Amino acid sequence: MSSEVLEPDLRDTARALVNRGRLRAEAEPELYRAAVKGQAALAGLFRSELGWTLEVLEVAQLVRLHKRRADVPGDRGPSVARDGSRKALLSQEALVLVCLVCEQLWRRPRMSVRELMQALAQVCAQEAAAGGLPRVQWVAGEATSKQDARWHRQNLVDALRVLEAEGSVEADSDLERVVVDEDADLVVTASRDRLAARFSSLSPALLNLDALPAEEHAAALSTASLLDPVVPEPDGVASVEERRLRALRRLVDDPGLDPFDEEAPGMAYLHTLAGRERGLVLLASLGLAVTVRRDWWEVTDPSGLGSEMDFPNGRRMERQAALALLAYLAERDQAGSVVRVGDVVELLEGVRAVVPRWAAGHAKLAVLARAAIGELVAAQLLVPVAGEVERWRATPGVHLWRVRVAYAARGEGQVPRGDAGGVERAEGDA
Repeated sequence: MSSEVLEPDLRDTARALVNRGRLRAEAEPELYRAAVKGQAALAGLFRSELGWTLEVLEVAQLVRLHKRRADVPGDRGPSVARDGSRKALLSQEALVLVCLVCEQLWRRPRMSVRELMQALAQVCAQEAAAGGLPRVQWVAGEATSKQDARWHRQNLVDALRVLEAEGSVEADSDLERVVVDEDADLVVTASRDRLAARFSSLSPALLNLDALPAEEHAAALSTASLLDPVVPEPDGVASVEERRLRALRRLVDDPGLDPFDEEAPGMAYLHTLAGRERGLVLLASLGLAVTVRRDWWEVTDPSGLGSEMDFPNGRRMERQAALALLAYLAERDQAGSVVRVGDVVELLEGVRAVVPRWAAGHAKLAVLARAAIGELVAAQLLVPVAGEVERWRATPGVHLWRVRVAYAARGEGQVPRGDAGGVERAEGDA
């Protein structure tokens, strides 16, 4: 059993690092100072319990946590929110543009967007014929429609937004102007110290990824060093240390965890007395709350520092619809049941039958139903059914919730009070 236990003053910092992977001095000065002061304790915990490396770069005023998981969640990665909608993962082209933008700004830390576009177009044109890079066209022309040109500019703006959010670049005006106006121009300034930190990771070329099948890339990128084996031993059985790291990394990273998950080997470690105790000690040391059943671990962060997920809080219609669905799934015989969009629409129609003006702004209940399903998927209370489209399975985590819906008091003939005329308060308690 590890003796690494964080002091209470470092727990907020640790949760923020687990969630975002980095701390910047200008954005979170208190957490940054705590990380620099307590870097030895933080580095020791992350290294011994999770096999992750903490890096403190005081010149760049940056603290980074290098997280390695061979079973990388496919629904996570750099993401952006457009027009107030839910965050969406960057497209493949936008991810390529992130790399190309960093390369150009490393050479010239201050460039106008027009200069940046020109440089990127030239680089892509040289490699596009061989299929190495996508061909980009920022302005409509004979071979490019206005819609395609706008899509390319949107990808560039998404790439810049990701870099701006992490503090590597800064724009002197609203980046959205570049999307709506092909003649818009602004200046982008980069921090070379931050870019140098971004380039400090091992080059994928050193890992010989071209010679590996795509399904083995995550395992290669998650190795602690070039000397470590990329795949398990020939007999296919992972070592006890590998199983421990897999289980604890998922426990810290994921809001819900099925210890019987056959697609994630190593989860049986949590069934052992040593594994259960080690997991509980680690979560307590990070300041995370956990509810444990034999068939499910549900991890939450009351402070919000260690997770961007604030379900079930909030009064948005999507959250209320998600709680209505959760109330249905929390019934004793509903765990493991398959959920379809049509089923949720029927459920929401039943809510409207009781409160006619609820969710009045949603003309199409199918859209609201998908949003509600998305909320529960983010909390891992629903998981997609493998090989099937728009079918989800309820996990045992639904049994850990008790949902209570309260309606505004009203007299005869009165319209219900509350958001969109109906639900005054909807709460979920783990």
